[in-house]
Amino acid sequence: MKRSEKAIIIGKTLDELYPKTPIPLDHDSSYTLLVAVMLSAQTTDKKVNEVTPKLFSIANTPQKMAELSTDTIQEIIKEIGLAPTKAKNLHKMALQLIEGGGVKQDWDYLESLAGVGHKTASVVMSQWYGVPAFPVDTHIHRLAYRWGLSNGKNVEKTELDLKKIWPEDQWNRRHLQIIFFGREHCPARNHNLKDCLICSWAASQKRITQEAKK
Repeated sequence: MKRSEKAIIIGKTLDELYPKTPIPLDHDSSYTLLVAVMLSAQTTDKKVNEVTPKLFSIANTPQKMAELSTDTIQEIIKEIGLAPTKAKNLHKMALQLIEGGGVKQDWDYLESLAGVGHKTASVVMSQWYGVPAFPVDTHIHRLAYRWGLSNGKNVEKTELDLKKIWPEDQWNRRHLQIIFFGREHCPARNHNLKDCLICSWAASQKRITQEAKK
């Protein structure tokens, strides 16, 4: 089956399962969303949502974040992976935002901020500003390979492949739907692809065999 044909069927399945796609990270502004997404790298959204209420009660703007010491920020987010590095980036990013005039709908500007890569910028652009983007995290990268939608060489290639097979007006919801599906139905380990709602028909025999050996 061609990738484009798979994409249509997978898209219908995802739309049925997830007609609404709320952002899993708690936030109330473009800045708090940016911070939450940055903190979510190599950490679960659940853990981020446990930590950010205290952080945002103290520093929900770049100005307030900049007033905190790096040590104070690190203490608040210490339960999150890579906390020391993220604390330094949060402080530096706050200073950059103050100088730059706050969070903006600008790819180059966002990706120039400390601790903000293409994936983080993509989430903010798509989910706050509504700009078509396809942020690729580990869930999406893994499932795109399982389903034969991409060769899985790297996240950059996966992003390009997924943008080719789904229309631009579907990108913003598709990336969230795939994340939800991965968490609820398609885990990385101990997953029987033959019983999966999508993997059972979309995954190649080679991928099924590879998964069975893990």
